[in-house]
Amino acid sequence: MRRALAFGLLPAFALGCGAAEPDPRYRPVESVLEAVAVLHRHVADDTYRFFPAEDYTGRNVYRATLIRLENLERAYEAALESGVLDDVIAFAKGRALERLRAFELAATSYRRAAERPGELAGEAERSAALCEELAAAERLGESPDDAGLEARLAALDARSARLAALLDPVGTTHYRAVVEEELEHAQVARTHVLVATRALDPDGNVRALAALQQLVVDQRESKNANSHLMSLADLYAALAHEYVDAHPPAALDFDPPRFGELVDAAARLYGSVSNQDGAPEKLEAGQKLEAFIAFTLRVDRDRFTP
Repeated sequence: MRRALAFGLLPAFALGCGAAEPDPRYRPVESVLEAVAVLHRHVADDTYRFFPAEDYTGRNVYRATLIRLENLERAYEAALESGVLDDVIAFAKGRALERLRAFELAATSYRRAAERPGELAGEAERSAALCEELAAAERLGESPDDAGLEARLAALDARSARLAALLDPVGTTHYRAVVEEELEHAQVARTHVLVATRALDPDGNVRALAALQQLVVDQRESKNANSHLMSLADLYAALAHEYVDAHPPAALDFDPPRFGELVDAAARLYGSVSNQDGAPEKLEAGQKLEAFIAFTLRVDRDRFTP
């Protein structure tokens, strides 16, 4: 019985051993040059206008490359002791880190790459200097928690000005997309401050709306353009809710045209995003529009129900 069972299982075991190799696209990276080649292909990507590329696992290609390089350094520590690839690895890490907005770490990696004489040294020095400038600009936007509104806005304006001064030096290199992303982050931070503090300023609602409208116009080519539209729609919706709280629909001081302006603006913006097939924000915008319409119907019911 045992012999028959053994001979019966043998063909299946043999078939398993002779199975085809897995798709090479899904095997672990085994070479530094392989990881660097994937990164090199995406260095020139315009990540301001388009979302970062993803690898076969669905992970951001810059983050994936950084992780793989670090894993290779640990796995082949003995083989890399000679240092022959130190500048290549450090330079590649800098390229990945700058796209992950870790500018100080990127500058450190570039400085390490520049220490080794070679064809990467000059570019590593230039990239290190630029990443240090980006890190300095990012620190400008930081302000103490007890800083006043105008001081926080002034710090963010200084950050934007310093970033804008980098556009001409970077020209049409891949750093243009990096600088444009940072300018967008600075403008978004400024609008968030105004939205968060609008109740503390008599003109807070007007300033917040103006800042968000300007953000939508200035960043209309950004990959986050729909997100900015959603933020503006959210503010109009919040203002509509606040108006109803302050002026109940049944009250005599309820102004239908004023309320209608807020409703029309929010519904139009939500609708424009929900009608964009393939947009990541399409589902969220559609659900928010439905919830907002339900709110407006309740307001109408409160106004006209005897």
